[in-house]
Amino acid sequence: MVSEPTEVQVRPGVEGDLDALTEIYNHYVRETAITFDTVPLTPRERLPWLLSHPEDGPHRLMVAARSEPDTGAERILGYATSGPHRPKPAYATSVETSVYVAHGAGRRGLGTLLYDALFQSLSGEDLHRAYAGITQPNEASVRLHTRFGFRYLGTFGEVGRKFGRYWDVAWYAKEL
Repeated sequence: MVSEPTEVQVRPGVEGDLDALTEIYNHYVRETAITFDTVPLTPRERLPWLLSHPEDGPHRLMVAARSEPDTGAERILGYATSGPHRPKPAYATSVETSVYVAHGAGRRGLGTLLYDALFQSLSGEDLHRAYAGITQPNEASVRLHTRFGFRYLGTFGEVGRKFGRYWDVAWYAKEL
């Protein structure tokens, strides 16, 4: 007998999610130009990143997970983050956001679910703008960000080199 799939839950990320989050991210490192990291990272190398996203404050990590119907084990399907836009103090009211969905879990509304939760969690924070850099081409990410009120600012042409070619990054901003 096959059980019905359970509903996806979105919650703050915790240290126990680190292996799954690293696995999701490393797919994009190895297979895409979506991130400009070029070498897969270990969970240990990603730990400072995870710890820089507490449950409160402007830098958040929201995780989408569901319990597997047959085993009850939790499966991480994706995550959304807000982090520092730039390191200097005057940038403190600006964040850079991103969404990563597990390979094979796309086109199910997870990005929307994650961004919804992320922006709700940030609603009481002293933030002015969210920024997102989208490696081109990436129509799915452009649609997601536009749906959430991001507006196109401009493109940094050939700003990163990965897989033997140069990539453009389009920048978007959203008022918070």
